[in-house]
Amino acid sequence: MNDPHKPGTARATVLVDNERTRVTEWRFARRGDNTGWHRHQWDYVVVPLFDGVLEIDNGNGEISSASLSNGVPYFREAGVEHDVINGNDFECAFIEVEFLDR
Repeated sequence: MNDPHKPGTARATVLVDNERTRVTEWRFARRGDNTGWHRHQWDYVVVPLFDGVLEIDNGNGEISSASLSNGVPYFREAGVEHDVINGNDFECAFIEVEFLDR
């Protein structure tokens, strides 16, 4: 499992942040860049901006792979804990849309 106190190396750029929604672009410059360990407080949708693979460290000692397609979104409920890692030999990015209940 990744160190929960060590920051990730991926670049997060918040594009929208208001009382209902936060939209963040996550950009991974190279293979192995990661978000850092985090827990999602709200339901969210991810929209990949590439065709490729993200590796997911769920904290159980195993890394799983998720194949993604450019523009094909997926939804997750609040409570997910993980570290997301670039499994590609190229720069990749995705848009994360969180539905806040502030």
